[in-house]
Amino acid sequence: MKKLFSMLLLLCSVVLYPYYTKAQPKDTLPVRGFCIAAPTQAVLAPFIKFISEELAPRNINTLVLRVDFNYEFTSHPELRDPGALTKAQVKELVKVCKQHHIRLIPQINLLGHQSWATTTMNLLRVYPEFDETPWVKMPAKYEWPNADGLYCKSYCPLHPGVHKVVFELVDEICEAFEATAFHAGMDEVFYIGDSKCPRCSGLDKAELYAGEVWTIRNHLAGKGRQLWIWGDRLLDGKTTGMGEWEASMNNTHRAIDLVPKDIMICDWHYERPDKTPVYFASKGLSVITCPWRKPANALLQLKDMYDFRSTATPQMKPRYQGMMQTIWSDAGHFLDEFYGRGKPQEDTVNTSANCFRAVMQP
Repeated sequence: MKKLFSMLLLLCSVVLYPYYTKAQPKDTLPVRGFCIAAPTQAVLAPFIKFISEELAPRNINTLVLRVDFNYEFTSHPELRDPGALTKAQVKELVKVCKQHHIRLIPQINLLGHQSWATTTMNLLRVYPEFDETPWVKMPAKYEWPNADGLYCKSYCPLHPGVHKVVFELVDEICEAFEATAFHAGMDEVFYIGDSKCPRCSGLDKAELYAGEVWTIRNHLAGKGRQLWIWGDRLLDGKTTGMGEWEASMNNTHRAIDLVPKDIMICDWHYERPDKTPVYFASKGLSVITCPWRKPANALLQLKDMYDFRSTATPQMKPRYQGMMQTIWSDAGHFLDEFYGRGKPQEDTVNTSANCFRAVMQP
């Protein structure tokens, strides 16, 4: 019954969407985005084809690629993934995006997401001295919740050597992608200002978080680039009831009044179409709303974004920047899902491919 209801809701949304958009002929969202992990070498050619045949006809004008260490860095070759993209292959992505007037934005997770499940990611694996919580050991089998409060590890933002390394990566990848913006992630930061950290113990977590945003922003601004981040750490998980994933329960939310106003907030909500873009815009921040796999919710988020823009004051309207579809599988798996290859998902309605088709129609 639940699946039938979801299918009917999706069908109604898809049927009504053209009528709604026809009512909005004078407004074009500044950002129609798509965010996905950068393709591996094996998937590069079909992904480039996907850009030309699917993203461009749907008027996608922004492509965020989560690169992390999937690039043959020359500044820090010790941090490369095996079989990482070459500079020549990145230039193929740059070329096709230029042909279709798509802004290409690379991402490397900074601050948080330095581990996942039982795996320590490249930065802390090679430079363990940057670890905010080195006494927390990676488990043989990951479970949540756990005694250490381990979701993902973070680097210590006050370590004197961390920014030299990460900014060399950032600069190199932005130059390779010819990027005018960089996405630093900075979401789901559970470890910050830890009581055992010799550098930031006892310091205000909101000030630490905002300080790292400023540090990254200032570095990028010096080279004419804009900082993009996810917005969850700037929301109060307790007051809003959004909890510790889509919002903060460790007091970083107060950083919303401390961060620079020229950054882009990627406001993700996957289970409910929360109207938090209004909150970010009221704080003077530019914001895009980011769905994932529930088409019905995503269509409501899209409608909200148009409504926010149509009813906003002249000062507020430019802050409502649009929508970005997020994909949380690798590019190969998403292409299989999108083109109906491989094993069907158990839930055939709430998929990232269906969500993308619903909100990013040609």
